[in-house]
Amino acid sequence: MMSTNDLTRGERLQIMLTIEELETLDNWRFARRMPSRASAVRELLKRGLAAEGFAQVLPGSKSEDFGVTGRSSSSPTHDREAPKDQAE
Repeated sequence: MMSTNDLTRGERLQIMLTIEELETLDNWRFARRMPSRASAVRELLKRGLAAEGFAQVLPGSKSEDFGVTGRSSSSPTHDREAPKDQAE
């Protein structure tokens, strides 16, 4: 069982998103009635960390290679598409 101290978040993580990526995040969040963008990002991180099938990243990969919408040119996940029922 978690104590209330376990939920204290002392670290801040800042990321930059394109307008399209932010809209995708917000659409996903609202469709699931998530209370905030931060809670949606934490849920997506939890799901991503539990997911299987992510290949090792190639040497020389850059941050810009990893986009939220799957349209990044050289991302190991660039060919992955959201299932039709979860597109938004």
